[in-house]
Amino acid sequence: MYDYIIVGAGLFGSIFAYEANKRGKKCLVIDKRSHVGGNIYTAEIEGIQVHQYGAHIFHTSSDELWKYVNQFAVFNRYTNSPVARYKSELYNMPFNMNTFNKMWGVITPAEAKAKIEEQIKEAGITEPKNLEEQAISLVGRDIYEKLVKGYTEKQWGRRATELPSFIIKRLPIRFTYDNNYFNDTYQGIPVGGYTQIIEKMLDGIEIRLDTDFFKHREELAALTNKIVFTGMIDEYYDYCFGELEYRSLSFETEVLNLENYQGNAVVNYTEFEVPYTRIIEHKHFEFGCQSSNVNPKTVITWEYPSNWQHGDEPYYPMNDDRNNNLYAKYKNLADKEDKVIFGGRLGMYKYFDMHNVVAEALNCVKNELAD
Repeated sequence: MYDYIIVGAGLFGSIFAYEANKRGKKCLVIDKRSHVGGNIYTAEIEGIQVHQYGAHIFHTSSDELWKYVNQFAVFNRYTNSPVARYKSELYNMPFNMNTFNKMWGVITPAEAKAKIEEQIKEAGITEPKNLEEQAISLVGRDIYEKLVKGYTEKQWGRRATELPSFIIKRLPIRFTYDNNYFNDTYQGIPVGGYTQIIEKMLDGIEIRLDTDFFKHREELAALTNKIVFTGMIDEYYDYCFGELEYRSLSFETEVLNLENYQGNAVVNYTEFEVPYTRIIEHKHFEFGCQSSNVNPKTVITWEYPSNWQHGDEPYYPMNDDRNNNLYAKYKNLADKEDKVIFGGRLGMYKYFDMHNVVAEALNCVKNELAD
């Protein structure tokens, strides 16, 4: 009945469905959640677009990708400038002259470089054996202790001395007073949220929500010659080689009768003792929402990292050596498939930003549906 059944109504699956539908292919999109959009789903609460699964800022230096996503929404000029909070101290991210001035009172780039080099020399680390030693050898002990250590340990669920050094190959350091987190040519957030993008992509395509692929696997497979699968690749193969590891997240969202809670869209909490990694204040993602005349309320979300267990949502692949080697076994099975295409973070077991997902989806379309 269908040329393609797409498992997952997130960005990868929706782009594939949209492009296949344009080429006259009959598609069915299913998702186990009750809504489309995957992790970029936004919902309006108190007139504010709330990122239900964590902050998402689209950024890219590709003219092609920027043009592609702009056909589905108007993007604002939001600039990602997170703030890091360590105890009662606030620091700008990424590490730049504002950070170094607050940390050490230095004024010039030369002074900042000298301070970092002094701390690196004091550490005397020539061959980093773990993440802690790698980070100190890149930025010195002060920045590591206050802004890297606790946050990283919370995010990964392991002590920095237990994490491999390759996880942090580099740490972004800017010797300018520039708080823009990304170096890309384009960045922004769609006015009115991300959900509209997916809805436009899937317009006219049959969608079944609240549908678990694995509960209806045989029935669905009988309806199509090809499946595009964006779920966990190890689950697809019934964990035959063992489980891949993921990191999960949980969110607590609250509406406050305040005009402005923290003054910034994202504030990272870098102390290990603070259980959440960041607080998101959603109204700051869109211009014109901050004034009490426009909206006297605000919506904030606490983001908590956690170990993934069956039944939890998997958010981040744990791409260390053990898991990458295990994934290679599943990839070998996937490469032999002629009826299944794997895509997205979970299907390809790789951390992707949104622009990476768009690029991978369009590349998949090119290989599968070449005109």
